[in-house]
Amino acid sequence: MGNSSSADANAFKAAAVGGQVGIDPDAAQTVLKKIRTGRDAVEALLNGSGTLAQPPKLGANPVGHAMAAKFVQRADGGGDSYSSALQNLLSQYQAAEEGIVAAMARYHEIDQSAADPFRKA
Repeated sequence: MGNSSSADANAFKAAAVGGQVGIDPDAAQTVLKKIRTGRDAVEALLNGSGTLAQPPKLGANPVGHAMAAKFVQRADGGGDSYSSALQNLLSQYQAAEEGIVAAMARYHEIDQSAADPFRKA
């Protein structure tokens, strides 16, 4: 599921960079602001995620130690950890932001190109 979203964000970015998508810069400012706000929030969570990897104090017994180790792994380990999920989300925000910026830059170029056949020589 996460890979699909990442592929969608990257496909949009590639289309925008390739000149297939143009977005009116004035109309896109609200979307761009929301994307940047989300990206900044995810970056803040990532910066603080290391503190989650501290083993909780669940008691000095085998079950408590096993639960504490599992908690640390889920917080900062690979695969489906909290940090990995945040990193994936951050890369999607970055791709979406780069795509919007590229589409904004291409807007006038695409608009001019579409109008060229209707101009007098």
